Amino acid sequence: MKEKAKLDSFIFWPSIVVLLSLTILLVVFQSSAETVLNGMLTAINTRMDWIFQFMTFGLFVLLLWIAFGKYGRVKLGEGPPQFNNFSYGAMLFCAGMGTSIMFWSIIEPMYYLQGPPFGFEAESESAAEWAVAYGMFHWGISAWCIYAFPTIVIAYSFFNKKNKSLKVSQSVKGALGKYSDGILGKIIDILVIWSLVGGLGTSLGLGVPMVSAGIGHLLGVEQSVTLSIIIMIIWAVIYITSASLGLDKGIRRLSNLNVYLALALAIFVILVGPTGFILTYFTDSFGIMSQNFLRMSFYTDPIGGGGFPQAWTVFYWAWFAATALFMGLFIARISKGRTLKSLILHILGWGSLGSWLYFGIFGGYTMNLQQTGELDVLGSMAEVGDASTIINVLETLPFSYIAILFFVVLGFIFLATSLDSASYILASTASIKVGDGIEPPVWHTILWGLIMAALSISLLLIGGLSVVQTSAVVVAVPVVIIYALLVISLMKWLKNDEHIYEEDK
Repeated sequence: MKEKAKLDSFIFWPSIVVLLSLTILLVVFQSSAETVLNGMLTAINTRMDWIFQFMTFGLFVLLLWIAFGKYGRVKLGEGPPQFNNFSYGAMLFCAGMGTSIMFWSIIEPMYYLQGPPFGFEAESESAAEWAVAYGMFHWGISAWCIYAFPTIVIAYSFFNKKNKSLKVSQSVKGALGKYSDGILGKIIDILVIWSLVGGLGTSLGLGVPMVSAGIGHLLGVEQSVTLSIIIMIIWAVIYITSASLGLDKGIRRLSNLNVYLALALAIFVILVGPTGFILTYFTDSFGIMSQNFLRMSFYTDPIGGGGFPQAWTVFYWAWFAATALFMGLFIARISKGRTLKSLILHILGWGSLGSWLYFGIFGGYTMNLQQTGELDVLGSMAEVGDASTIINVLETLPFSYIAILFFVVLGFIFLATSLDSASYILASTASIKVGDGIEPPVWHTILWGLIMAALSISLLLIGGLSVVQTSAVVVAVPVVIIYALLVISLMKWLKNDEHIYEEDK
């Protein structure tokens, strides 16, 4: 029987008190909360856009330098990898994207069609050509660079530097030294918990209404907050079962099943949909994204002031940064035995390919519906909202009832996988020591899942996509400082340990 870690009261109670207080305040002051949060979102996006842009591209350059340079062969810990390549890729993709990729691959290109970048005319040919290309950019290599960097620092800290636990505070020890073991380290771990709950609350805030709309359609009932809460309860049963089974049996098996289902649904759509258009449109979109990668990476629109990069690119980089520390902690936990090069290429490769696949197929299918007039997707978004529009899109497929049922099941499992992984990491961060053979108690892991569910419901109650987006962006602000500390730590450690790797040649 595995040893159970003890609760870290200094981290646990401040985190719990603040998050529960925030949840209650959001529900009690629903009318004023939306105005305040929207103001915060605008202020952060317009004043920090250049910071997030440079940070993301800088991580891309740094990761390529590490992977293909002399440090790429550095191995994380001893022995062979714990999981095979398929299970490893499945777990990191499901933890990183979840229901979000299902939601945005259908809806996001439509937003770009009616509100395009670079001053293009709304619903024009140029807007349509760039719609899926921008979605592939936002969910492609840059996004996974934001996830990959904390992963390699945390893994190096734990497996190579033998720091005592899988915590971000220990991973910035190269920069902070002894202070990472004191109050400053505790504050960093509390910030990590806040950012993770805020970021994952965003995923739930998007995913639950989508699944709710699907179930409402299948059962012939109206989508509502009550239905969303019922879905949360059903999800909790799945989640508690998975958490009770542990990392290998629970999360690994759910992730493998998830990938099989996701691939099956994607293949079904490409076979029964307009196959030629989807493949051609994907090819064109991939070319546009590849050719304009630098332009899209640094686009801030200071002259035109249209707000596209702030509303989308900066939001995404902030959202991914908010959840990246969780991804880093989780992927590091399953990366023992891999080299830095293997870890980086797996994250960037698996993650980007999965995202491109979904945007290419589902984004292409939805664009075809709009362009041919088979379904007025934009009109549906305005009339019934994004979540119900997704179901309207799926309803145009042959055997639509089965397709929607399949989609809902996949959404359920994606939610369970993402939040199972997140809750495990939250519990680990709020425990005194978690490592090989030592795991947080099951009740502790389950508690964090329930807290995230409560926060997401409060976000749903005050309503609006912008409010959900704000919760992710606001918590990402202090994470930028943590990224800087992680860069300093890794560079210092690799430089100091160079003699070890020279001897191992």
